[in-house]
Amino acid sequence: MALITSISGIRGTIGGAVGEALTPVDIIKFTAAYGTWLKSAGNAHKVVLGRDARISGDVVAKLVTGTLQGLGLDVIDLGMATTPTVEVAVVDEKAGGGIILSASHNPIQWNALKLLNEKGEFISHEAGETVLKIAKEESFNFAEVLDLGKYEEKTDWLQRHIDKVCAMPLVNVEAIKKANFKVAVDAVNSVGGFAVPAMLEALGVTQIEKLHCDPTGHFAHNPEPLPENITEICQVVKDKNCDLGIIVDPDVDRLALVCDNGMPFGEEYTLVAVADYVLPRRKGALVTNLSSSQAIADMAKKHGFPFAESAVGEVNVVNTMKANNAVIGGEGNGGIIDPELHYGRDSLVGIALFLSHLATSGMTSTELRATYPDYFMVKNKIQLTEGVSPEAMLELLKNTFSTIRQNTVDGLKLYFETGWVLLRKSNTEPIIRVYSEAGTMEESKRLNQLIFDAIV
Repeated sequence: MALITSISGIRGTIGGAVGEALTPVDIIKFTAAYGTWLKSAGNAHKVVLGRDARISGDVVAKLVTGTLQGLGLDVIDLGMATTPTVEVAVVDEKAGGGIILSASHNPIQWNALKLLNEKGEFISHEAGETVLKIAKEESFNFAEVLDLGKYEEKTDWLQRHIDKVCAMPLVNVEAIKKANFKVAVDAVNSVGGFAVPAMLEALGVTQIEKLHCDPTGHFAHNPEPLPENITEICQVVKDKNCDLGIIVDPDVDRLALVCDNGMPFGEEYTLVAVADYVLPRRKGALVTNLSSSQAIADMAKKHGFPFAESAVGEVNVVNTMKANNAVIGGEGNGGIIDPELHYGRDSLVGIALFLSHLATSGMTSTELRATYPDYFMVKNKIQLTEGVSPEAMLELLKNTFSTIRQNTVDGLKLYFETGWVLLRKSNTEPIIRVYSEAGTMEESKRLNQLIFDAIV
């Protein structure tokens, strides 16, 4: 059993003891804390709610809805909906905030409450700490009977979201239609199963091979769209002669792709390709987080525009995008953030922009991928012994590599001539994560090992 409370939301496994998992009591407590914060912030007393297809989603949604109404907040329930759909709906519905019920790429036993502000963005660090404080103190004040919140279902928001994507200036629907693409989709039996095909059809794609598109919540494989989890669709793309394969996580904010030769395009390269299409047409800065591939920075350099790195986490990427007036940004995990529509990772936007790029490039997806440089990433971890703090370890390494260019916005990032190494402390385990990247796997491993040699 597990329960992880953070400033960005509440995540845990279903079932178990109160305070040790995401139980009904915990769901009510943290929902009440969020609702109390929302009311005290002076925002509109209306909350948009949406969920992915997890088996626990309906039960969690009922608990959340009742709690919000009990606080005197009106609930607009989108039912099963993608995370970006909820984010877009918050703004148009003029709501005070939103709650997304999804544990993203976590397995079936997990669920989570993702908390949004009135802009449809994840709540700030300060707001998150306030919510956690309210929950700890249980300082709730529920509404009297005549002041209970109202409840309304709205089922048209996916189409409204899709219409907004198709209307974006850089989405070339005509070019996509003309290309007559054949596309395979793996939606891991969650909301992407109906959202992604609907998006493709709106873009004029008529040949769609559906794989695990029944939103039952019974994930057909590990839902994180990593190469080892998407072998089935890779084979389908090759066997069915598809032009592209599309994989999304359960709440459709991460986008991975498969080339027409059946090889993964590379989750890190989703943003690379989208930035390659957007930058010369919109002209402006590109932002990603510190753990994303050098290939993204290369794209900004290629087009001659500024590049900035943020701390890891979507809210940090968004803040850095705003500070740099970025025209495109996101994360190397396949998260595309286009401020033209909203400041949130959005696979539907990513699909539309990527297909526009592919259609106008005159290349196959394999040929397009070959135009981008290859980088190789190694992920490791330092197990901290008792009595050794992660802060002390990071300070030691900072001093050891004092002659190397450094970034300490989020842990410690070292920029070597041949690649980089990022060290970040875990918030849940006594470890420091060690990521390295270079132009060859051998060099990436060597850079990673430098860290371990330094602490012997």
